[in-house]
Amino acid sequence: MANRQPESRIWIFAEQRSGQPADVVFELLGKARLLAAAPGWKVGALLIGHNVSGTAALLENRGADEILVADNPGLEDYRGGNYLAVVDRAVRNYQPDVVLFGATAMGVDLASRLAARLRTGLSAHCIDLELNEKGELAAVIPWPGGDFLGRIVCPRHRPQMATVSPGIFDVPRSDFPEAEVLTIDGALNSDRGFYRILEKKPEERKPGDLENARVVVVGGYGIGARENWALVEELASVLGGVAGATRPPVDEGWVNADLMVGQSGRTVHPRLYIGVGVSGHLHHLVGVKGTELKVAVNQDTRAAIFDHCDLGLAGDYREIIPALIAALKEPRAGGDL
Repeated sequence: MANRQPESRIWIFAEQRSGQPADVVFELLGKARLLAAAPGWKVGALLIGHNVSGTAALLENRGADEILVADNPGLEDYRGGNYLAVVDRAVRNYQPDVVLFGATAMGVDLASRLAARLRTGLSAHCIDLELNEKGELAAVIPWPGGDFLGRIVCPRHRPQMATVSPGIFDVPRSDFPEAEVLTIDGALNSDRGFYRILEKKPEERKPGDLENARVVVVGGYGIGARENWALVEELASVLGGVAGATRPPVDEGWVNADLMVGQSGRTVHPRLYIGVGVSGHLHHLVGVKGTELKVAVNQDTRAAIFDHCDLGLAGDYREIIPALIAALKEPRAGGDL
């Protein structure tokens, strides 16, 4: 395919599995549309797979101006080497100014490979994105070791790349003009990649998943030990909710990593969030920013969590939580949360 005349573009990687786009794809399209509005850039969705015409149809009116489709039997399942070859070729051909990925297992793997191949920068696990009048992308992240936001800019290299945590941006409306669907080169030197997929087991989505829970009780490092974790789980159960954790309890081995809520974990949008022994650093709070009511329980009256909650209970959680559980178990009139 002959090289095209460069035109300012912002691309999102339209991650899909078995033809179903990941939720973060729609979130990225909405943000890309907002970023592209002022400079008048084109928004593109890069879709890779096999027999994905139906997938492209799901994206046609969600904010993209063009959907670039690479279809090849060797692309049916994600294999980093194969996907990298196709994305690298597409980026060199169309020369987009910005390429965005969801901070998923697939997105993080592919984005890091591509950044290394193109010798450009990559901002990881962003919680916001800004575009200035010079066309420079500012990737907003909670700054390591602090409670303030930092902005990372890569002014000298293109494309500018970032991964964005799922659940951070709103899903856009579905009444945008229909996108143009373009076929791009999906050829591979080999359809084998570096490994073979022997078996696929789809993840089962359960009603109690953190992302879907109406009540989330999160335990932090202040819980103190694995044996105390039962109080977090019991409170969540009594409220009909789900227990989650900040990073320290995961690192300590008290709970599984799939329960982590925050910048590098899951993003939740419950009606009620209760943080127990949670310090309140931004790395965690970005994962609960869509909560309607935030409650904090912490014996450290100077904990940052008290600056970000609607109701704060200062005291020993080992006294407060059992009393709360007992009160919730008492027969009472009233509706659900």
